[in-house]
Amino acid sequence: MKSLLKSFLVAASALLAFTACQKEEERLLLDFSAVPVVSVSAPTVVLTKDNADKDALTISWPKPNYGYNAAANYTIMIDKKGGDFSKAATFPVGTGLSKTFKASELNSLLLGLGLTPATAGDVDVKVMSALGGRTVLSSALASVKATPYLDRLDLSSPWGLVGSATANGWDGPDQPFYKTETPSVFVAYVKLVDGDVKIRQDNKWDTNYGGSGGKLSLNGDNLKVTAGTYKVTFNPTALTYAIEKFSWGVVGDATLNGWNGPDQNLTYDPSTDQWFALLPLKVGDIKIRQNNDWAVNYGGTAGKLVAGGDNVKIATAGTYLVVADLKPTGLKYTVTPAKAWGLVGDATPNGWDGPDQAFRPDLTKDGVWTLTGVKLKVGEMKVRADNKWDTNYGDDGANGSLELNGANIKVAAAGTYDITLDFTNANAPKIAIAKK
Repeated sequence: MKSLLKSFLVAASALLAFTACQKEEERLLLDFSAVPVVSVSAPTVVLTKDNADKDALTISWPKPNYGYNAAANYTIMIDKKGGDFSKAATFPVGTGLSKTFKASELNSLLLGLGLTPATAGDVDVKVMSALGGRTVLSSALASVKATPYLDRLDLSSPWGLVGSATANGWDGPDQPFYKTETPSVFVAYVKLVDGDVKIRQDNKWDTNYGGSGGKLSLNGDNLKVTAGTYKVTFNPTALTYAIEKFSWGVVGDATLNGWNGPDQNLTYDPSTDQWFALLPLKVGDIKIRQNNDWAVNYGGTAGKLVAGGDNVKIATAGTYLVVADLKPTGLKYTVTPAKAWGLVGDATPNGWDGPDQAFRPDLTKDGVWTLTGVKLKVGEMKVRADNKWDTNYGDDGANGSLELNGANIKVAAAGTYDITLDFTNANAPKIAIAKK
């Protein structure tokens, strides 16, 4: 028995020695000057929103001759010209030797680095090659002069709707009016309760309008409304207004309420002038219709909406982000699998049992989610998906980096907060919490 054990130990030692020698031999064979040589498909790139889905830039490199058959893993890093790459955008590509960026993806990256829309700016590109656990080689820098485009609309206006019928009462902040294609006409999409409203400027009473019968006057009477979802149109030049029942919704046997509704409401997004909803869907069909009625309804295929068109098919049950451009000049849609991210914890209004405070997707930046004006108490919280604990994130280092099943996020001071989730790099998500 002793002899057998001795033989085993000798064999194991020999194997370890052989492995160590192999690794040492690889390091001795490695040519440390064999770094990736980076090429870009164009030295100058001008991005436009019209070409958002087109290929804009390819970064590539031939496999270096490392001196032995190395299995390298590559990562592309992009930073503003002269940056130290500590805040660079990173893109692991595994053993691949190139990556092609769509215009929309590259645009989001450039804006995230701080480049100014419609202005040419310079960025540096490098590729890191990782060999084994400890050897990382860096390429020389390549440069690109790139011009991003403004990826969100600015439809904001100084006008707002205030009153007992609005979500924030007479003290505001007011429900916003947005610009329309007609310069002197503004529109608000609001859910109201029974009560009164007025229209005012800059959340102040210095300039306010009331009235009746579609006519407005300075400091006029309150406008009386009943509960419902409305489109409010306002013309400060002609001093006219209109308040009409209005909603867009998703209906169908794939929805919670079936073909008879009530429809699952879409929400207006002023940064893209589109409508969206984040909702659970079953296998089945859906359509988009106005005011819970079939008088105006849309269906379609391949992302195109057609009045009275075919049902949109949902092949797999799950949570989906539905986005629709319902302008006559747009008429397109996307239905994309998504997580419904929320904030839960004793620092939040609904505690650890939820329902969670829902983040809304930033339709101009894939992977970015926002929660605006949430009231938090002193306590703790976490980020989770779909009001369940299956996928949840905390912040182990209290440094803004999110870790799966990480530590609770502490809230030291009660107040109103704006919170942003950034999942653009799914392997390194981040959270930004700002007290208002």
